[in-house]
Amino acid sequence: MSDADRAWLHGRGAATEVTDSLRDDIRALVTDVKDRGDAALIDALATFDGVDVDTAGLRVSDAEFASARAAINPETHQAIRHMIANIRAFNEALMERRSSWTAEIAPGHTVGEKVGPVASAALFCPSGKASYPSVLAQIATPATVAGVPQLSVIVPPVPGGSGEIDDAVLVVAHELGLVDVFRVNGPSGVAAAAFGTETIPAHGMVVGPGSPAVSLAQLEVRSHGVDSVVLGPTESLVVADDSADITVLAADLLNEAEHGTDSTVVLATASSALIDAVDVELQKQAANLPEARREAAAASLGKNGGAVLTTDLNEAVSVANWFASEHCQLAVADPWATADEIEHAGELLLGQHTPFSAGNFTLGGPAALPTGGQANQAGGITVEQFLKAAAIGHLTAEALAAVADSTIALANHEGFPAHANAIHVRR
Repeated sequence: MSDADRAWLHGRGAATEVTDSLRDDIRALVTDVKDRGDAALIDALATFDGVDVDTAGLRVSDAEFASARAAINPETHQAIRHMIANIRAFNEALMERRSSWTAEIAPGHTVGEKVGPVASAALFCPSGKASYPSVLAQIATPATVAGVPQLSVIVPPVPGGSGEIDDAVLVVAHELGLVDVFRVNGPSGVAAAAFGTETIPAHGMVVGPGSPAVSLAQLEVRSHGVDSVVLGPTESLVVADDSADITVLAADLLNEAEHGTDSTVVLATASSALIDAVDVELQKQAANLPEARREAAAASLGKNGGAVLTTDLNEAVSVANWFASEHCQLAVADPWATADEIEHAGELLLGQHTPFSAGNFTLGGPAALPTGGQANQAGGITVEQFLKAAAIGHLTAEALAAVADSTIALANHEGFPAHANAIHVRR
């Protein structure tokens, strides 16, 4: 690959293109919500979603929750409970490892952390291309495990409808005990959750994936001091060798490729024969997809992604680390050994019995993951996202004496006599 080819692939092809015009529009929309509150939300729903509501209609009613529970089929309801149970188990195990702690690092010298939940968080659940109850489960379950006292759900209405929210999304909220669910346009909902309106409370954090417009809104509110986790279009990379089952490999490549025309899917392998074979199989399987999903797959595997032919497995692993994909599957003979060499990925799915779909829905680990190469410096949304730690320190008189001279020396060097005096008066 040439330098230009590498830059194109690392940039996720066309998936990350954002126009200056869109940036300006979103900035204006965020400002409008900040200034006009509920009125701006109502206008945005009418303009962008074709939905007319009054102020009371911004909040999902108890009757809508009850209707959703009655309407959802038992199989889906049970699947939602299974999904939440596995996500909860993962995050509870993680919570045990992230609890408060103290350690005596010298006689009488104790340090530690008091770990607790953030004060508030808004959970954004997208609804543009499809319904995503799994997204709400993935970001809300860790928040409830953390014990965040103020949680709200921001969700746009179902596209093409009359303002309804998908039943499955409301069932997820109900299963997790979330009662504050708001029906708003995506970007304006992010702004409302950040700044607050007459109906929607302000939150210190906004979490959830979305369209480029939603991501831009999250970036905009971040500039106002609101912690916002920005997750872009989905992406996946598969490292494969000749041991991979071609039919399964093609299915797994299409798994994430069907998300949207802004998604990116990459296959990295040292086998040209495997690439040729999977290309034929992709054509067969893609032909069975609905037209919209087929078009998404063509873009994800075409203009945004594709196959990278490497000299050997080690180089394929290097490609994976360089690309730092949101989702990374290892379809190789020894996935555990290969996993030891992967340093940068949002999640690692080991072997062909661990498909992306299981990772998205029922595996239990995070599926809301860093995109755009950010997996080289960040991880997925887990209970840790919703925790904060206050540092703890305690010194006995003897322990203070042990650090006194160094404290005074550093205070004098930095020109802070009151710092030094705080030690002197104790002597």
